[in-house]
Amino acid sequence: MKNRFDVITIGGSAGSLLVLTDILDVVPYHLAAPVIIVLHRLRNVQSEMGRLLSSKRRIIEPEDKEPVKEHSIYLAPQNYHLLIEAEKTFMLDYSELVNYSRPSIDMTFSSIADVYGPRSLGILLSGANKDGAAGLCQIIAAGGRGIVQDPETAAFDAMPQSAIQMCDGVQILSIEDIKKIIIGET
Repeated sequence: MKNRFDVITIGGSAGSLLVLTDILDVVPYHLAAPVIIVLHRLRNVQSEMGRLLSSKRRIIEPEDKEPVKEHSIYLAPQNYHLLIEAEKTFMLDYSELVNYSRPSIDMTFSSIADVYGPRSLGILLSGANKDGAAGLCQIIAAGGRGIVQDPETAAFDAMPQSAIQMCDGVQILSIEDIKKIIIGET
């Protein structure tokens, strides 16, 4: 299935796990666009996040310099910023925290905007800080599509609300409408 996006990137933090699982359940196997997930998680404890998210599909935590492949779902590794390089390979970065977070949604969204531009879709879900808002603005400025979870339905509305305040052109959608966009119905 060819989609109008070459990449779909989803960021979230507090309150986004159940919503993200719901979204991933509708990602069709034949969707060509890779899905890249950036979730805030504790840095110094063993994480089973990949297993928790893998209801139907295998979730890959990419290695440094690994190519971004179609038909794949990726999860930013714990305690690393996940960037996309011009050659469409992953870069793991251990630099300082951004918005109190590593991985930083802003850093991933920013690199997606630089590499994929108008063929990118950025989605920002529930979270308790402003990480992701500036990066989502960059995706929109590059001609891509930027969506936030309706803050009324978010367990923590700080992330989507920050993006709404910062970004011209951001779309506020329900989870059901976000799922329709991912599967290409709208």
